[in-house]
Amino acid sequence: MTRLLTAAALVAMLPVTAQAQSGSSCSGTTQIDFNFCAKEKWKAADAELNRLWRLAKSTADSRGEGHALLEAQRSWLRQRDGKCDPELSGDGSAAPMFYWSCMEEMTLSRNAELRAMN
Repeated sequence: MTRLLTAAALVAMLPVTAQAQSGSSCSGTTQIDFNFCAKEKWKAADAELNRLWRLAKSTADSRGEGHALLEAQRSWLRQRDGKCDPELSGDGSAAPMFYWSCMEEMTLSRNAELRAMN
């Protein structure tokens, strides 16, 4: 439990660290840079997910399938969290990087599924 709390604290600190880096890209060489980069990549994938979701939901609603898509999305979110959350329980400073990389990978996969629906 202590490890999970420590990892969660590291993840929570990432935005503060990101601000301190003043716009650094994925060219860093420290673990904090790698962690930040992984989070930024996930944020980009998540922004695309939200864009694709709006399109897919609108299409599904027009077909009378909006509720089913919403339930499928909720199920996917639970699956994503179930797969990625354990990454935070790992020891070491790389745990946030593994977590955000998992989140990005899962999100990119869901993005492909949502694209196929449109």
